[in-house]
Amino acid sequence: MGSALLLAVVGPALVLIGGGQPWAHARATNQFGVIVHVAASGKEVNAAATALALVGLAAVVAVLATRRIGRLVVGAIMALSGAGIAVVAAMGASDTSALRDAASKAGYNPTLSAVTHSAWPWLTLLGGVLLLAGGVLTVARGRTWPGMSRKYDAPTGAAKRVTAASTPADIWKALDRGEDPTA
Repeated sequence: MGSALLLAVVGPALVLIGGGQPWAHARATNQFGVIVHVAASGKEVNAAATALALVGLAAVVAVLATRRIGRLVVGAIMALSGAGIAVVAAMGASDTSALRDAASKAGYNPTLSAVTHSAWPWLTLLGGVLLLAGGVLTVARGRTWPGMSRKYDAPTGAAKRVTAASTPADIWKALDRGEDPTA
């Protein structure tokens, strides 16, 4: 359980770090020969990786709060989020449309030159793969992991009714079962 949750926390953390860094740099030249340097971060290339990383982090909390079938569903969501991040990062590793958008916002009809891509998309891809691995481990082994205590679950079955002649201990026990002694 610890390994799966560690993978599922480290993976999205890498994605959130990598998504905020510049994935590409270029020199944009307009029709007047004015040159400006532009950069595009991972969030500008495709914000889906960051959103899926947040889904993955939420799924980590859900793994702790669920049991059996619920945990399988959450593990599948983690795995799909990780796969989605990996695909988005791989596609964005060589994307130049965000650079063109950045140059256009600066008032240019750009011609891009000296385009370089950083390693941040690949770190983001690694984060997606780690989240995917955490999700697969959760699906494969999650049913056998311990769950949260049932102490606070809603009571089931018939419970002893609290009456006016009940002792204070009976009233406290009724409260523990979820009954309202004032009803």
